[in-house]
Amino acid sequence: MEKALIIGASGGIGQAVAGALRARGVAVTGLSRSADGLDVTRESAVEAALGRLDGPYDLILVATGALEINGAQPEKALKHVTAGAMMDQFALNCIGPSLILKHGVRLLPRDRRAVFAALSARVGSIGDNGFGGWYSYRTAKAALNQMIHTAAIELGRSHREAICVALHPGTVRTAFTEKYLARHPSVPPEDAAENLLGVIDGLTPDKTGLFLDWRGKSVPW
Repeated sequence: MEKALIIGASGGIGQAVAGALRARGVAVTGLSRSADGLDVTRESAVEAALGRLDGPYDLILVATGALEINGAQPEKALKHVTAGAMMDQFALNCIGPSLILKHGVRLLPRDRRAVFAALSARVGSIGDNGFGGWYSYRTAKAALNQMIHTAAIELGRSHREAICVALHPGTVRTAFTEKYLARHPSVPPEDAAENLLGVIDGLTPDKTGLFLDWRGKSVPW
């Protein structure tokens, strides 16, 4: 039976992905802050939580993240940027997934295909940014994309069949996005989960290091 590890398994997307995998017969291990006290921004907590697990996992998915942290809304202008809000965004949206990747490498098999995926966001694209604003969130996600791309190069040397990708799930109707949906097209978490798993299922080692959307299309860096 395949095994999957979902970080952020109590969130809208993480919970939906875990449910979809279990429906397939996959053995799913889920970790989250609300259910397990896992604070991904603290390396000691990440090391301890992942150190208790036995791999190998065919899939590790990091579905953590937040658009608002400590009440700080996405900035509409430079005058709204603060050091505190930017550091909070980096801690959760870049450093957290990076620590999971660092301590999760030992849980990936070396002798067969495996996928490490972290949820990113299209607004983290530098090349596809025509609107501006949302400085801290955009910048943290862009940094995450660089971490994933760089780690994929290193993993390719030790785990030749491993695939390391950043995934944009589209606009999903969760507590994460409810204040910002407006009239934007969106999908429920269950649909987003099936879309993401469809992309993951089709990944091959030559796709490692990419930033892909929910259709499997490359997103500009």
